[in-house]
Amino acid sequence: MEVKPSVLFVCVHNAGRSQMAAGFMEHLAQGAIQVLSAGSAPKDAINPVAVAAMAEVGIDIANNTPKILTVDAVQASDVVITMGCGDTCPYFPGKRYEDWVLADPAGKGIEEVRVIRDEIKARVAALVSELLGK
Repeated sequence: MEVKPSVLFVCVHNAGRSQMAAGFMEHLAQGAIQVLSAGSAPKDAINPVAVAAMAEVGIDIANNTPKILTVDAVQASDVVITMGCGDTCPYFPGKRYEDWVLADPAGKGIEEVRVIRDEIKARVAALVSELLGK
């Protein structure tokens, strides 16, 4: 049985960037990559502007829930993508870590969030291609 690569997207609140990244990864990888997302200090709900921006491109993240970052989630992942969580992300030798410097969509209008969304999509698409060899 083929083992799927797994990717964990982490941002502070798990309400915007990491949720958009996970939505794109699930959409673009079509089940070929296990996708996790979490936050070091998760909010109660996903940013409604991020939900709206993703809906514009046909991806529904409205029913997702922000989750707390756990050591188990990091250990279960092959690739850990951080987005502004600084030193709060646990580090394990042998894991692949990338820090994506992206603006935080919190408090921003839809025009600004679209720019962030499109940057996330480009980065996720490149990662999918790399992980799946396409």
